[in-house]
Amino acid sequence: MERLLRPKEACQLLSISYSTLLRWIREGKIRVVTTEGGKYRIPYSEIKKYLEKREEIRAVIYARVSSSDQKEDLEMQINYLTNYATAKGYKVVEVLKDIASGLNTQRKGLLKLFKLVEGRSVDVVLITYKDRLTRFGFEYIEELFSTMGVKIEVVLGEEPKDATQELVEDLIFIITSFAGNGMRSHKKTVLVQGVKKLIGELSGEDDKVKG
Repeated sequence: MERLLRPKEACQLLSISYSTLLRWIREGKIRVVTTEGGKYRIPYSEIKKYLEKREEIRAVIYARVSSSDQKEDLEMQINYLTNYATAKGYKVVEVLKDIASGLNTQRKGLLKLFKLVEGRSVDVVLITYKDRLTRFGFEYIEELFSTMGVKIEVVLGEEPKDATQELVEDLIFIITSFAGNGMRSHKKTVLVQGVKKLIGELSGEDDKVKG
């Protein structure tokens, strides 16, 4: 008798969410057996068939920094993620990168990533930290990608706490967005210096507390 899996077991083997599994069942992409109690059970042969189709996992690498003087870090992200993909046996189909604030939703690389996910041209998205993709609302993007059968792998976990430069750039992005594009260069320079000074003072206070 063929082995039947519970939905949770099937989701783990396929690396998909429960909502994605239900959608596949509705669309007829995966065959199920219904128990007398009305519960779904998935034949192992269905899992095996799908995994064989996905034997070569398509990966997209996404890297981001906030300013052009961080290009070295950008390349480090790409190299690290490329090595990670190789170690996992993934096929890298696209390398996307942006030099922009994590609050900027119009990033060229980010928009292309969404198109690839929408077109089901990728199986997994690789990033070093969550905030490389977005500063806020990561969980919403993760759930959206999951409904498309795409998994986000955060390779390095949480961002280091001392990423002051990124914080400065994002604060400047927020303030200048509110101020509008009409702000003169001199005023922007003063603003940048003020934000950096404030961050520096706050960092100094933290060091005193730790000491």
